[in-house]
Amino acid sequence: MHRYGIVVYRSSEDDAFVAEAPQLPGCMAHGTTQEAALREINEAIRLWIDTSRELGNPVPEPEDGRSMVAQA
Repeated sequence: MHRYGIVVYRSSEDDAFVAEAPQLPGCMAHGTTQEAALREINEAIRLWIDTSRELGNPVPEPEDGRSMVAQA
């Protein structure tokens, strides 16, 4: 499990839940449920970090690790 903050929200346009890790630019995932989106974002975070390291780019330190679910 990663310690990055995660934002989860419902996208009616995509008919899915979207999860973002705001500290990691472009790191997003989606799922049919909040739980599925959270599982997917954890994998996306791992891949984002691995790719950044492979490319020699910096990986930001996690700020606070809080998660938030937004209902619309």
